[in-house]
Amino acid sequence: MTRAATASPPQSNWRRGVPGALLALVAVLAFAAVAPAEGYYLNILMQASTYAIAVAGLVVVLGYCGQISLTQAGFLGLGAYCVALGTVDWGLPFFVALPLGMIVTGVFGLVLGLASLRLGGHYLAMVTISFQQILTLVLTNWISLTHGPDGISGIRRPVLPGLDLTGGRAYLGLCLAALVGATFFTWRLKGSRLGRAMQGVRDNEIAASTCGVDIFRIKVVAFGISAALGALGGGLFAGAFAYISPDQFAFNESVVLLTMALLGGVQSPFGALLGTCFLVMLPEWLRFLRQAYLAVYGAAVILIMVFLPDGVWGLIARRFGGRGRAQTAGAAGELPLLDRRAQPSEEIALKVAGLSKHFGGLKALDGVDLAVRRGTVHALIGPNGSGKTTFLNVCSGLYRPTAGSIALAGTDVTGMGAHQRTQRGLARTFQNIRVFRGMTVLENVMIGAERPGNDVWRNPSGVVSRAVGALQFVGLEDAAHLPVGALSYGHQRYVEIARALAGSPDVLLLDEPAAGLNLTEKRALGELLSRLKGHGLTILIIDHDVKLVQQVADHITVLNFGKRIADGAPGAVLSHPDVVAAYLGEPHLHEVA
Repeated sequence: MTRAATASPPQSNWRRGVPGALLALVAVLAFAAVAPAEGYYLNILMQASTYAIAVAGLVVVLGYCGQISLTQAGFLGLGAYCVALGTVDWGLPFFVALPLGMIVTGVFGLVLGLASLRLGGHYLAMVTISFQQILTLVLTNWISLTHGPDGISGIRRPVLPGLDLTGGRAYLGLCLAALVGATFFTWRLKGSRLGRAMQGVRDNEIAASTCGVDIFRIKVVAFGISAALGALGGGLFAGAFAYISPDQFAFNESVVLLTMALLGGVQSPFGALLGTCFLVMLPEWLRFLRQAYLAVYGAAVILIMVFLPDGVWGLIARRFGGRGRAQTAGAAGELPLLDRRAQPSEEIALKVAGLSKHFGGLKALDGVDLAVRRGTVHALIGPNGSGKTTFLNVCSGLYRPTAGSIALAGTDVTGMGAHQRTQRGLARTFQNIRVFRGMTVLENVMIGAERPGNDVWRNPSGVVSRAVGALQFVGLEDAAHLPVGALSYGHQRYVEIARALAGSPDVLLLDEPAAGLNLTEKRALGELLSRLKGHGLTILIIDHDVKLVQQVADHITVLNFGKRIADGAPGAVLSHPDVVAAYLGEPHLHEVA
């Protein structure tokens, strides 16, 4: 197996792209200096820049985290009202009222994100719509605070010592600078540990949880960031137009913001910027059509969304992108397990006692005992419906047991969630492949390497190196830059294994790793598992391929109808009469004999 050459570690994630951001900042300030000082076109530019900031918030919560939010106009309004009330009624400086609005709105976003604990999909969308409607009613009817439907006028723009930002060009420069900052933040967030965790939640919540991602916390944080960005856009909007009213932040504006994000490409802040500019400017370009312009405008939006489901930026990225290739350049990969050799011991790495799981009247597991010794490969076999996958789901925290206990390295983890067990050194793969299909092969494995508790999870350069090392171990380093969906079924299984290995687990659970593989792929898998066994990794494997089990297993436990019917050395178990009757059949008995 080839090794990548050692090189200096990559730059910190947040430092990459800084020169480009500074260049963009200079460009927008230069543009603001020659923009109209007042009038209609200045207002259009201010609206586009402030709306684009709010749409960047939708990129975070919807594009990255996959949570449907139809209340972004509400967050825009909260930020605007905080700046308006702060500068007009409370006498606060603009640059005090603006961050205060972001904090207050961010808290509302966090609270709204709590709904994602129990709800998802269209139910969560309904909650966000309700929040939007309630906020509109409050802004309209709480006259003593919000000034009611008449709105708030006379909103002041900021003045700093030696810098007057009240002029049209100066304030446009402020809005555009904030847009550059918000775009840079959102762009870099996608490549950060938090951003990858969000994308993992979006693509497959179950797989993300077994990679150590706290799904609920990630969703709440995504709503909080989205709300804060919405408030930033809203606060700047209030200063831009010096007047706001409740109808400017009603539900229909949330739909407009969502359309902007989807039209440009909701998974990229650059797409959000394109979509915002397009929807703001398209009506102006079509004014010459007079009465027909609205119909042409609507038809143009519909056609783009039908034929470009990933948005305008998605088309650009597919045509000119080379995503992820540069991340592996010079990365020296190494796995800690490669420094170990097989050292089976009597120490128990995973102990299950009296484990039961009932689904109504069905006893999928019924008082199962099992002990996996450290440094060994323990196989769990049985006929279809015997409870094997249910056993792994309970052990990994996806199901709560009806009775019994689970201990990992002597620590009781029975009451812990899946992500907490992963943080303590448990990793798994799935019978039905669960990869993060919106990400590259490397990004998939990096999520595994970023398991909290792993030695590199806080070190961005170490994470890339560890992920490359895991891909090298399974022979997929050359595919690191590819979208994971471009790989064959068998190679996607290897991605799952590499993702688990990158987290340096103490115990690895493999659920039917040979399922769906051809004979050549099964032989390669057997060699891979033998290499893992040679490095002393503790493995609990489920598989129907008895030859594969015989090749790698040190110990076998057999389940039937949720009960353990045999346990011991492979030769003794595979020739046990109850096992033969329940699972193997007479022909295989003669073969073993």
